[in-house]
Amino acid sequence: MNTKIILKPCPKGYSKDLDKATPPEHTVAKVKEVLANWGQEILAELKRIDTGRLGIPVYMSICGPKARGVMPTRKQMGKGASPAQAQASALMELVERFSFFNFVQDEKRFRFLTWSEAEKSLGSKLLPVQEILHSVQEQMPPSNARQILDLVQWKFTSATEIDTEKECYLPFDWFKKLNEFNGSSAGNTAEESILQGACELIERHTCAIIDEQRLIRPTIDPDTFSDPILKELYLKFKKQGIKVWLKDFSLDMPAPTVGAVAYDPKTFPASSEIVFTAGTATSPHKAAIRALTEIAQLAGDFESGSNYEASGLSKFTSLDQIHWLTQGEKIALDKLPSLEDDDIYLELKKLCNRLASLGFRLYSISTSHPELGIATHYNIIPGFRFRERTKNASLGLFVGRIIAEEEEPQLALKKLDTLAEIYPQSYFIPFFKGLAFLRLNKLELAADHFAKSEPLQPDNEEKGLAAFYYAYTLTQAGRWSEALPHLDRAIALSPDVKEYYNLRGVALFKQKEFEQAAKNFQEALNLDQGSAVDLANLGLCYKFLGQKEKAIELLSEALKLEPNLDFANKQLNELLDLS
Repeated sequence: MNTKIILKPCPKGYSKDLDKATPPEHTVAKVKEVLANWGQEILAELKRIDTGRLGIPVYMSICGPKARGVMPTRKQMGKGASPAQAQASALMELVERFSFFNFVQDEKRFRFLTWSEAEKSLGSKLLPVQEILHSVQEQMPPSNARQILDLVQWKFTSATEIDTEKECYLPFDWFKKLNEFNGSSAGNTAEESILQGACELIERHTCAIIDEQRLIRPTIDPDTFSDPILKELYLKFKKQGIKVWLKDFSLDMPAPTVGAVAYDPKTFPASSEIVFTAGTATSPHKAAIRALTEIAQLAGDFESGSNYEASGLSKFTSLDQIHWLTQGEKIALDKLPSLEDDDIYLELKKLCNRLASLGFRLYSISTSHPELGIATHYNIIPGFRFRERTKNASLGLFVGRIIAEEEEPQLALKKLDTLAEIYPQSYFIPFFKGLAFLRLNKLELAADHFAKSEPLQPDNEEKGLAAFYYAYTLTQAGRWSEALPHLDRAIALSPDVKEYYNLRGVALFKQKEFEQAAKNFQEALNLDQGSAVDLANLGLCYKFLGQKEKAIELLSEALKLEPNLDFANKQLNELLDLS
């Protein structure tokens, strides 16, 4: 399927707080009209959720049943300096993700080929193999890369090289495995959508580097703000006594990125959190506006006890953890780079040209849903970093993961042996063999491989994952008490993974240690307050602790999030019958 993206001039029709092709009121009306054709199947509700303390609007779009059927998320947040912009943001994020996951499931969009088959079939239109290696920053002879890539059949799809505007074909599932839906975007036009997606990729890239290395970056002096919307937004935080530091996170990228860390001395930690986020745009003041509205989206007005889920940056729980962010020389906002132009297309071309000078190329895939008719894209810049991806990326690591998780297990074991010939001392081969044995239900062999793999892992996060899988394998054999020390170790090594607390909670529950189990389910909820399973598990603990009203409340809350959670329905009905 040829879906080459045609780009054209795109003058800005709105540039008050963000740069858009049309005003946000127009976007809201258009998207609501399109979604209304589906009833409540895609959009169940659009509602404002901020408390009003900051006066910065935050909206939430809640998925209807059709959207829930294809998307892993159930709600999307939208922010902006005005209610219309916040509504537009929440609606467009719903359209972006609904379109992306429909695209993923539409097999007509793909050609299923090995790499060698693609070279023969697609010829010069095939993405160079060097770009695949660049995407994981690995040096390797192309012949070895082709041998590894031929272990898997890939889903090739049409993309556009944005700098040359030429069509090419790339393995979609390779980049999805690396980045998930990081890089997806939506806009009033293709140019607006792709530029926004590229800016978000730059934001994630610079944030990953700065966060990992704890780089001391310049602090932006608020006295140098000249944009009236930016000055007004900053004053809203200042009036409430909220401490905000804005940082230059641009590094050497063409688009400016403004990092932001904020907390409220009056409410932290009782009813608020430290918020650490960032914003990228084509001009410094628009990047700062994005960063400040993102703070408002995540913070719950610094008074509601809300708990945001960290994504592009770490989440901090104590003030001593942010000391490095409060350091750095003061600079004027206009010292940051700028791509600003009256035409969004020209901004996009400037961005691509400057990326090319740094050795990077932007590719974009049209993911637009044919019945929605709204521009959505999946954007890729090979070589860019992404915090949620392992720091120890390699071609063999990700191909091995695909083999272990998706191939028939016996065949997977043979292919992993082939991979081991290219990576003879690899830390990941024993772990992936453990996954294959687990899928074969050969639990002793799986546990043995996970145990062997743990000391080989290059960092604590991956050691924690190996310990978790060792524990999980033991639980599959019903050895709940034996799993606990390994879960303790997994959490000590990597304390920000909700699944580790969940399984430890289940293991404790199985041994009737309901109070300790409840603590673990609560820890999981602290990391993801929208986890219906952990809410239900916590409710179950309260049931067995004799606190019926609390149990009913939690189970009901879980079922609002996941109405088809059968065990929660059963337990709630039992409690209501006893009431």
